Amino acid sequence: MAAAVLLGCAAIALGPAAALVLLTVAAEPLLLIVLLAGAFFWLLALLAASLLWSVWVQLSGREDAALLPLGAAAAVLLQELCRFACFKMLKKADAGLASLSKDGRSPLSLRRTAYVSGLSFGTISGLFSITNILADSAGPGTVGIHGDSPYFFITSAFLTMALVLLHTFWGIIFFDACERRRAGGLGLVVGSHMLTSGLTFLNPWYEASLGPIFILTLCTGLWAFSTAGGSFHNVLKCLSCKQEPEGQAMLYSALQVPPEG
Repeated sequence: MAAAVLLGCAAIALGPAAALVLLTVAAEPLLLIVLLAGAFFWLLALLAASLLWSVWVQLSGREDAALLPLGAAAAVLLQELCRFACFKMLKKADAGLASLSKDGRSPLSLRRTAYVSGLSFGTISGLFSITNILADSAGPGTVGIHGDSPYFFITSAFLTMALVLLHTFWGIIFFDACERRRAGGLGLVVGSHMLTSGLTFLNPWYEASLGPIFILTLCTGLWAFSTAGGSFHNVLKCLSCKQEPEGQAMLYSALQVPPEG
């Protein structure tokens, strides 16, 4: 039973991220480099947040639950700051690739790098969020035996999946806002990230955290879809699987063999 819980929760939490990486990133070396670069910047944010927390605890001389919301807010701001640093680095790399190409165009577009960068942030964040939980799910023990919620592992898996998708969507919106210099878009990304982090403090009241986070994920996904240039017409066209004819074949009577008299 423990193995089934472990595999099921891992598939829920990291399955979408693994599918997106394999289907959209793994075949292109440049996108893999962007993926690793995004993960590196997220790890920088984690390191900075850990150092800040250690210094904070040493200076205050206490470590209690009252400091956790402030630590979470600082971690969110550091992640978004590193996302901005990743954007600036990728912009310079894009300009360098464009100068080396024959036609003066970069092989990567802003939308693709934004998507891959967000996916890398979400994947590495999800891995750090769920690894210890998956290790505990392998046993021994029974969830909820001391009166705690028996849905801890499954809800943690769904929360991790939502976090991976949210980071992917945030990356698309954030890069577009930076490119267009739209402070409102940046503020909404940071605000929604803060809101998501704050909702997790409602656990183990999972009805109050999981539902709003998934609603936020859906709304953010629609926003990212619109930002990336998607439309409802394109979705219907994709689902219909209809291809427009490239051309029509024409018969010329002059090329036909005349019938024998």
